[in-house]
Amino acid sequence: MPEVSTGDRIPARWDRIVLKVSGEAFAGEAGYGIDGEIVGRIAGDIVAVRAEFEVDIAVVVGGGNIWRGMSGAGVGMDRAQADYMGMLATSINALALQDTLEQLGQPTRVQSAIHMAQIAEPYIRRRAVRHLEKGRVVIFAGGTGNPFFTTDTAAALRAVEIEAGAVLKGTHSGTDGIYTADPKLDPDATRLEQVSYLDVIQKGLKAMDATAITLCMDNDMPIVMFDLMASGSVRSILAGESIGTLVS
Repeated sequence: MPEVSTGDRIPARWDRIVLKVSGEAFAGEAGYGIDGEIVGRIAGDIVAVRAEFEVDIAVVVGGGNIWRGMSGAGVGMDRAQADYMGMLATSINALALQDTLEQLGQPTRVQSAIHMAQIAEPYIRRRAVRHLEKGRVVIFAGGTGNPFFTTDTAAALRAVEIEAGAVLKGTHSGTDGIYTADPKLDPDATRLEQVSYLDVIQKGLKAMDATAITLCMDNDMPIVMFDLMASGSVRSILAGESIGTLVS
């Protein structure tokens, strides 16, 4: 497959991003499995952004539409075993996104923290960076490769490793950022345009888990929480518009 032409693309707010997509987003309204229309919409947004902006895009996918390690642990499974099952679930989502992107003409590579040579490359930082430099979208599967860590932490870790400019954490439940309270329960809840890492941790604001937030804070890695399902939201963020909530 030929590489995507850069053409006359315009500079983006950040020249390299990690897009975090939860597994639940892939499920759509069904709540489980993979909704091809949803995956197509996410892939279409990525392709459109790559065509318009000078930006490298890596994606970290979750696996909650297939299996959640915490759910298994909650019914008596060994936590590490349950988490490894969740890592395998992320690989299924990664392959689905890869196939959809390549049908749209976007070259990709899947790199997995769990070795599975027949379907994905092993995660190698320098190789991932080289793929990005060549215009490929790199999809990171398998989380961090370790139990007890979420894919949010994997997104933060990979962003730091590949020297991304920001982590874009896409939500899927209609919430378009971080609020002072749960907007579904509190009609007075207001969206925060910007919030500090410490406020997210100390006030228990719903964002990424504490390990991911701390890792981003220690490395000055901005996080943007936004509604992934809103068409054109990634484009708006990279254009510099005030979309979602900026954690910095």
